[in-house]
Amino acid sequence: MKKRQVELVVISDVHLGTYGCRAKELLNYLKTIQPKTLVLNGDIIDIWQFNKRYFPKSHMNVLKHITSLLTKETEVYYITGNHDEMLRKFKGFKLGNLEIVNKLVLNLDNKKAWIFHGDVFDVTMKHSKWLAKLGGKGYDLLIILNTFFNWCSKLLGYGKLSLSKKIKNSVKGAIKFVNDFEKTASDIAIDNNYDFVVCGHIHQPEIRKIENNKGETLYLNSGDWIENLTALEYNNNEWTLYEYQKDDLAKGLELTSKKKKKKKKKDHNILFNELLKEFDIQGTKKPTI
Repeated sequence: MKKRQVELVVISDVHLGTYGCRAKELLNYLKTIQPKTLVLNGDIIDIWQFNKRYFPKSHMNVLKHITSLLTKETEVYYITGNHDEMLRKFKGFKLGNLEIVNKLVLNLDNKKAWIFHGDVFDVTMKHSKWLAKLGGKGYDLLIILNTFFNWCSKLLGYGKLSLSKKIKNSVKGAIKFVNDFEKTASDIAIDNNYDFVVCGHIHQPEIRKIENNKGETLYLNSGDWIENLTALEYNNNEWTLYEYQKDDLAKGLELTSKKKKKKKKKDHNILFNELLKEFDIQGTKKPTI
């Protein structure tokens, strides 16, 4: 498969190690692109809710693929977020094409892009961390319930529904928080003459121009890989919002993967049955010792 060449890709809020993470979909997307620069904009590995009993193969495959990109001369910046804040002690660490940072400024076609996760604007992160962690666990539980709800909905022939997104979009406090977050980020970007301000954290994908009495900037948010399945791409002097649900090529890989699994299972059954014949054992009977 010929991969799309992309100058810059920004993904955030993957939350590897949690039940809500859509690692398989993210891997399908990553397999279709060859980025020159990849920015992992925080909350990639969810250290807050990390459980050694739950880190499936699909999650590990995402890390393996990102590692493989390093060998293909892709520059990878890991920007720390609140859920992987333990990595902040390694700020400035470099290994080949990988660098861990708290924020990043990139020159894109003679324009400055200011990239950071965004939890620095979240009051709960600074003053009530235990409350934020409790909210994170509640959100994870809601995602699990949502998965079960959508499974039942599919059996009944109905479409998917995001409970957490519906709740966030209907709560006035949540809407105000998102608006305040976007305005704060944009105001600081304008004060510092940044042409682009790129964030994650609030799981709200967005590209829009924001103005104040001092000027304007382009505010961008990469969304997440739990509900929205979105990323930001920069190519030929233009930003675009990638949406997995609209990518037939990536979703096609998902179907191919399922077919391969079925074939492997079939091949395994054939080989096992041949082994039974070789030992003169009937498949319906258990061998005696």
